[in-house]
Amino acid sequence: MTQTPLSPFSRRSVKRIGTGVAVAAALTLVLSSCAGDAGSSDSGSGEDASFGDASIQLSWIKNAEFMGEFVADDAGYFTEAGFDSVDLIPGPASAEAGVLSGNVDLGIGNAISTGTVIAEEGAPLKIIGATYQKNPFTILSLAGVGNIATLDDLAGKTIGVQASNQSLWEAFLAVNEIDPASLTVVPVEYDPTPLFNGEVDGWFAYLTNESIDAELASLDPVNLPLADNGLPFVAETFTASDEAIANDREMLKALLVAEIKGWSDAINDPAAAATLTVDTYGSELGLTMEKETRQAEIQATDLVVSSDTEENGLFTISDELQEQSIETLAAAGVEIDAETLFDMSLLAEVYEENPDLVAYGE
Repeated sequence: MTQTPLSPFSRRSVKRIGTGVAVAAALTLVLSSCAGDAGSSDSGSGEDASFGDASIQLSWIKNAEFMGEFVADDAGYFTEAGFDSVDLIPGPASAEAGVLSGNVDLGIGNAISTGTVIAEEGAPLKIIGATYQKNPFTILSLAGVGNIATLDDLAGKTIGVQASNQSLWEAFLAVNEIDPASLTVVPVEYDPTPLFNGEVDGWFAYLTNESIDAELASLDPVNLPLADNGLPFVAETFTASDEAIANDREMLKALLVAEIKGWSDAINDPAAAATLTVDTYGSELGLTMEKETRQAEIQATDLVVSSDTEENGLFTISDELQEQSIETLAAAGVEIDAETLFDMSLLAEVYEENPDLVAYGE
């Protein structure tokens, strides 16, 4: 079997959730140090608003995962929204820690990591929107190795699971009433070579990373997405502080407006967004056009858009999806309610004030 070498930037697909959970204890210090911090300077509203410089913490390297942010920056949407500049800070990094420390205005994370630090540390944070309507986690196998297309196919199989994602794996088994004794779990790192070499039957992976690697290597990937099998939750979420939501509301809304415009363009032309990623924003990372284009296409057709976004606009988190995310957190042992985790009022105001943004496909 011929194997395509993995990129040195092959995504640590579960590491970021693990990082978000592990950072919870450290956030106690951040919360203490930030308790008396003042917010950002007062901001105006309307067309003449000027917000100066802002920053967004990306959860990973500058690849196509953030194609909407790159388009927003390149097309001048952040400038139109009233910013002198918006610094897109590459990860991997904790969105929650960055926002709480005041180092960034907005952080990109996921419902699991943000929900954990709120529930366990009382972090004054909220999720105010979500790029991914479906989380991209999957049990990856190959048609000739494992061929795990359904839950029943897991029986008797050997699955590589990273330590940082053990709690999510256990939640996956629990919600689907799968006996852990019915299969074998092998502790692994993040390089899926053992799967590609046939050493294991399945791999805890990411639809837009390891699965694409397998596809491009002509290994015939088979996916069992968590979002479609008992663990739906939003990812690529926008996290803001309670203080900013209260006192810098117009600034956050302006960021959302620019983000919506950028992601609308990226969805409508993923190939152009991938080109911008490879040639400009990720030009020093050794990214390949083939992989970034596939990631852009998958995001544009399957992860970012949904019937809810078609009706209500990008970044929407419906009441149903909020409750599904809460149920997934509960399955992972994190108790929190939707009101504590989500605040969709800013996005509602954005679309009320800019109804033309709802129709992102036009």
